[in-house]
Amino acid sequence: MYDSFTQQLAGLDLSGLSIKPAPFDKTDFPCDDAIDQTLAGAWSDLFAMFADTALEADAEDFAWGFVNLFHRAASRKSSQLDRASDEIRALLACADGSEVHSSNLEEQVERAQAAEATMIAFERMRETAAALYLDEIGTSWRPMTGSRSNHSAQVTSAVINARDFLRVRAERRRAAHTPEGTPVVFAGGRSSFPTTDEAKAFAANVWATLDKVRDRVPDLFVVHGGDSKGVDRIAASWAERHDVQQLVFALDRRLGARAGFKRNEQMLKLEPRYVIAFPGNGVLERLVIEAKARRITVVDRRGLTGSVSKSDR
Repeated sequence: MYDSFTQQLAGLDLSGLSIKPAPFDKTDFPCDDAIDQTLAGAWSDLFAMFADTALEADAEDFAWGFVNLFHRAASRKSSQLDRASDEIRALLACADGSEVHSSNLEEQVERAQAAEATMIAFERMRETAAALYLDEIGTSWRPMTGSRSNHSAQVTSAVINARDFLRVRAERRRAAHTPEGTPVVFAGGRSSFPTTDEAKAFAANVWATLDKVRDRVPDLFVVHGGDSKGVDRIAASWAERHDVQQLVFALDRRLGARAGFKRNEQMLKLEPRYVIAFPGNGVLERLVIEAKARRITVVDRRGLTGSVSKSDR
């Protein structure tokens, strides 16, 4: 749960600063049951409205936007926390012990406390909405840019006794964006199948492969390219269903034809335990060759049938 900055600041030696109670505590926010029930009800009503109408094909876009509402709200609070942290850093650098300075510092600390508490509350709502999205759409929700970090999972109850709590804030932020465990690279292109049954069989093969790798590497996190129209989407859904962290290396389009090879290099720098390869193009073939050259075990599934688009990998 959220630890207030009051607890973190308790051990700091800041002359003239009186630590006030945190502006919020958990009882000031909607409880978990209220969040779950309210969002589930709103979600059900939303899709009931679209069902059997000409707008049904657009429901997925609205569902994505529904989750994004909470993601953007959390991002705005994170930005406010960053600004308050910058101001605290500047105030600490020019501390003069005056009453005015202490008052300004207290005000910024309160802003930081409020921003972090609210950010974590919105992240909780986003994760609830993202779970509804996964159940309805069948794939993991991802923002258009940036990360889907979850700070509340990283909070500890330790009391910080350093002079500057900003170090703790920086560590928390890095931890929220850094998956823990053993990296496993998953790669493949876009495939098309003549029948729905063949497509389902392919997806089942992807999940079965990931299940087997997870049996060998229980602490794995999945590294993939984040392609929402290719096999990455299936892997992302598997990861979310199994509560497995994901690290996404999207293509840097500014690099042109080199983008895929650059991504290969970045993923292999993680020194993954395995590279799982499904059908793809020449960039994927190069990934497999380089992985074997580095003595990384390749789980090769490129022999599966299906028409593969060469434009993706």
